[in-house]
Amino acid sequence: MSLLSKIGLGLKNIYNKTLNKLSALKGTPQSIAKGFATGAAMSFTPFVGFHLVLSLIVAKLTKQNGVAAALGTIVGNPWTFPFIWYLTLHTGHFMLGSEAPKLPVNFKTLFSELFHAVIKLDFNAFINDIWPVYYPMLIGCIPFYIGVWWSLSYLIKRVLTQNSNNGG
Repeated sequence: MSLLSKIGLGLKNIYNKTLNKLSALKGTPQSIAKGFATGAAMSFTPFVGFHLVLSLIVAKLTKQNGVAAALGTIVGNPWTFPFIWYLTLHTGHFMLGSEAPKLPVNFKTLFSELFHAVIKLDFNAFINDIWPVYYPMLIGCIPFYIGVWWSLSYLIKRVLTQNSNNGG
């Protein structure tokens, strides 16, 4: 079996397990789909370490399924975060009309410095070292958040509705 076939089977397995977990949740297909979409979309924000909490808050405030929101945050994981961060950073620079950094950004260092700046209340480090990268990511995440939320809420609601209509 080729590597591509193994990857395809793995992704199909993840899809089926996720769909089974979502189908087992209590709530309407719309509430579950919007909850999952909120969690997935939140993974595109640069609020690393807070995706789960923020997803649960948004789900609670908008009457979405909180468990589905928590499950949706799996979209952001060690394999996808580098791509998400790169896309949001460069999209943000594009939207702001500024130049993207020439050298690769060390995101691990960036988020580590962000954590320490917040803990130590070091506003100087935050403004000088972190904000020039963080702000474009914050702006660049907006179209991804909207696109991911809209497409996943639509697709998952459709799949859950079809599954409930088919008795499975």
